[in-house]
Amino acid sequence: MRIAFSRGLTLQRREFLRLLALAAAAGAALRPGASAAEAADELYELPPFGNVSLLHVTDQHAQLLPTYFREPSYNIGVGAAAGRPPHLAGQALLKYFGIPPGGALAHAYTCLNYEAAARRYGTVGGFAHIATLIKRLRAARPHALLLDGGDSWQGSATSLWTQGADMIGAQKLLGVDLMTAHWEFTYGMERMKQAVDKELAPIEFVAHNVKTVDFEDPVFKPYSLRSLNGVPLAIIGQAFPYTPIANPRYMVEQWSFGIQERHLQKMVDEVRAKGAAVVVLLSHNGMDVDLKLATRVRGIDAILGGHTHDGVPAPTVVRNSGGRTLVTNAGSNGKFVAVMDLEVKGGTIADYRYRLLPVFANLLPADAEMAAYVEKVRAPHRAKLEAKLALTEGLLYRRGNFNGSFDQLILDALMAVKGADLAFSPGFRWGTSLLPGDAITLDHIMDQTAITYPYTTLSEISGERIKAILEDICDNLFNPDPYRQQGGDMVRVGGMSYACEPSAPIGARISDMRLGGKPMEASKVYKVAGWAPVDAGAQGEPVWEVVTRYLRDRGTIPPLKLNLPRLIGVQGNSGIAA
Repeated sequence: MRIAFSRGLTLQRREFLRLLALAAAAGAALRPGASAAEAADELYELPPFGNVSLLHVTDQHAQLLPTYFREPSYNIGVGAAAGRPPHLAGQALLKYFGIPPGGALAHAYTCLNYEAAARRYGTVGGFAHIATLIKRLRAARPHALLLDGGDSWQGSATSLWTQGADMIGAQKLLGVDLMTAHWEFTYGMERMKQAVDKELAPIEFVAHNVKTVDFEDPVFKPYSLRSLNGVPLAIIGQAFPYTPIANPRYMVEQWSFGIQERHLQKMVDEVRAKGAAVVVLLSHNGMDVDLKLATRVRGIDAILGGHTHDGVPAPTVVRNSGGRTLVTNAGSNGKFVAVMDLEVKGGTIADYRYRLLPVFANLLPADAEMAAYVEKVRAPHRAKLEAKLALTEGLLYRRGNFNGSFDQLILDALMAVKGADLAFSPGFRWGTSLLPGDAITLDHIMDQTAITYPYTTLSEISGERIKAILEDICDNLFNPDPYRQQGGDMVRVGGMSYACEPSAPIGARISDMRLGGKPMEASKVYKVAGWAPVDAGAQGEPVWEVVTRYLRDRGTIPPLKLNLPRLIGVQGNSGIAA
């Protein structure tokens, strides 16, 4: 990588803290008595810097409206990942980045005092409010490119029902310049090609690592060459490498994925040979994978990453044989917009500024044109989506390594409706939050379940096989080699208790499995409810119908006790909120 640092600037962690202190001071200034306009100026007034600007959003999961999104209490890192971004939660994250506790940024980046802070600062995201912020940033940076890291066309009822068309319209109206993908592929190959080839323009779709299985021909453009203020740059796309593993293989059976380091290096060398002074990887790898990738591929100046939904306030600088790479991750659900300003001199990056801006809906007036578009998209479905199913007396959320209260609700519904001994629910990271006293609507349930393979199942599985399943999924999360982390968070488990030692090797992480307080037997068969099977030909009642029926039968959902594993060997881990 060709980054030079003017005036001997090293831009190591001390420099990150200096830059973050500026942003934190702005966020902390959302003081009582300040008008919304004053507060917005303090938080969002970013003086232009340098001659290349990149705006980055990722993992928006089809959230057109403002919502709540609670950050995780558990984001445990093991091995070399322990104690460093993105595996920081709560006070540890604030301390690492020098962010004052109790302010707006502390709320945006952590789960601390979540309910009280959410009521104070309000909802986040919403495309009408994101549009206002993008226009504000572009007013000072008319040359800026807006990059979308993927997972934009999935995560809501309207996106599922329109096969992503509602989100494509929103992206185009927002002014997205380039994108890559992950969950978009679960609409299938035909729909994906139709959308990219016939609906997405002028947005460019880039993904160097998607090829045909038979002849390894590229399916999509690998990169885009652009010029900003006379500076030539390249944006290379990296789609989620484990799509056929994390999602049904039959949906993309004619395409191969993978990290493909060698091909990526070839693409980097190719765009450098074509004159690119700046090379950016628009990635959906997940931050741990990006951090490893940055040590092994030379010539990438910055990785704008997604997939793991980590809102990381500052880049991590990774050294490699070609120099250094800035690795970032910009959160999820429309909660953040990242701004990377680069000063490029003599064909090298001399300096940079980076901010990860929370999108507080009450500080950013809705953009009229985008608001009208969102209204148009939702109008035909509003009555169905907004019908009240039940009332929640507790906080409902999903994000976290092991379980969330919305996941617990799904587990409880599966066990009750299916008559199961225990239940599994996928460790999806997407899904909005609800505050105590909120009505639960179909809209909210679809935020947690809107996928193209929503089938519920009831299976008879032996205790031995249950342990093997838990071990396999746990290895996807806690394998010390990031390239072997192929899934989301840990499968959510209802009805049975167990112990988990994240740092142990595969086969030894899961222990003390109990049902009703009694040890589970390896040879005994148990009734297990679940949903989202990846096997071809799977059928069953959609999970949202099961949960909807469960909610209507009860009317009120009390605060839920999470079924969390007993953790071993994680004392003092910075990925556990305190």
